[in-house]
Amino acid sequence: MDLNQRFWEIDVIRGLAIVMMVTYHLLFDMAFFGVYTLDVSTGILWWLARLTAFMFLFLVGVSLVLSHTRAELKGQNQERSGFFFKYLKRGVKIFLLGILITMVTWIFIPQDFIVFGVLHFIGIAIILEYPFLNKKYLNLILGILFIILGLILAQFTVSYPWLLWLGLKPLGFITVDYFPLLPWLGVVSLGLFAGKTLYQGYKRKFRLPDLSKNHFTLLFSFLGRHSLLIYLLHQPLIILVLYLLGVLDLGNLFYFLN
Repeated sequence: MDLNQRFWEIDVIRGLAIVMMVTYHLLFDMAFFGVYTLDVSTGILWWLARLTAFMFLFLVGVSLVLSHTRAELKGQNQERSGFFFKYLKRGVKIFLLGILITMVTWIFIPQDFIVFGVLHFIGIAIILEYPFLNKKYLNLILGILFIILGLILAQFTVSYPWLLWLGLKPLGFITVDYFPLLPWLGVVSLGLFAGKTLYQGYKRKFRLPDLSKNHFTLLFSFLGRHSLLIYLLHQPLIILVLYLLGVLDLGNLFYFLN
């Protein structure tokens, strides 16, 4: 067993999700900046955004299981507190990147800035899911429960913002990126269940032809391995490309940002 191997299908799916995300955000930016009239809040584009998010967060759960299993097999979990701090450090790092995104969006789009977006969520989820990395069917139950609770909470509004992170929104709340713990923690939990089921003992438990050398596979695997960097850079690059193509001029950009 090669504990340093990567499962190419996971990288490919994550890479596909990256392409879907960039496509959606390109269309979103064109609508947001008034370049083209599109309704991104309903219909197929709404479903594209949700499917992309589901794929990313589901794979967060699967990847956490793989990382944890690999460390166990290598004997790295002898000091449990040290192992926990590894995940704590990773979660805090990603959460702080989310705070950076909050600051940037607060400067440029203060009316729609990101309060608790996908990076905030992933950072917290990595920490919260640590006690469940060795569970299997409990994660299936929790995943379903969290999703149901999230769908219920989405039907209510409150007069305060303090529970935004959980899934309770104040009336009139608007943001361009919002991933509360409920229901999205349920998607990560389902990913944990899938990871324990499909990759138990860091072995693929299903038959799959070896396509790891395929050009399509190599391309999407590359994108999947660099998903965080692409996420951080893609929006500025999209705006720059639109500007260079002459689709978006600086006057319109500053008008919409302000």
